[in-house]
Amino acid sequence: MNKVTVAIQAGGQSSRMGTDKSFVLFQGHPMIEVVMERVAGLGDELILITNRPADYAYLQQPMFSDIHPDHGSLGGIFTAVSHASHPHTLIVACDMPWLNRDLLHYMLTLRDTADVVVPRWQKHPEPLHAIYSKACLGPIAEKLKAKQLKITGFYDQVAVRFVERAEITPFDAHGRSFANINTPEELAAIDKP
Repeated sequence: MNKVTVAIQAGGQSSRMGTDKSFVLFQGHPMIEVVMERVAGLGDELILITNRPADYAYLQQPMFSDIHPDHGSLGGIFTAVSHASHPHTLIVACDMPWLNRDLLHYMLTLRDTADVVVPRWQKHPEPLHAIYSKACLGPIAEKLKAKQLKITGFYDQVAVRFVERAEITPFDAHGRSFANINTPEELAAIDKP
């Protein structure tokens, strides 16, 4: 099997939260640290995608700023896959504190079957909980150039392996892996051990 890069998307505006979601406390720890712990050891390198590297310097991880600033999550995916040292990049968002290691490991076993390995829980793909190969760079670059920033917009140009609900359920019966936290109210409602 090819080696893997793990990339955490630590960008985003966090406008609904009112402060950077990465550093909001979740069960007493900054959310970025919770996510890092969940993915520790799943890949052969860990990188952070952020346009504010000084804020994350204390984590002592390689960091990369967007190659195409202000191009949303698709731009972040392009940046991560571009800078990854390995053929496949597992990309997760910094606001997903319930990442399931067993599910992520299962997805990684599928990485050589397609250019994108992405879960599909509620009929829609979960593109910030997915694996992307270097083959995605050309199609993504075309979409970025055209300012077509829908994350899944390039999927019809590459081989995609959807991980369906029946495959996910043994690892995560309720799809909690895909829950992200966007507002202080959401955090207050769910920040329980």
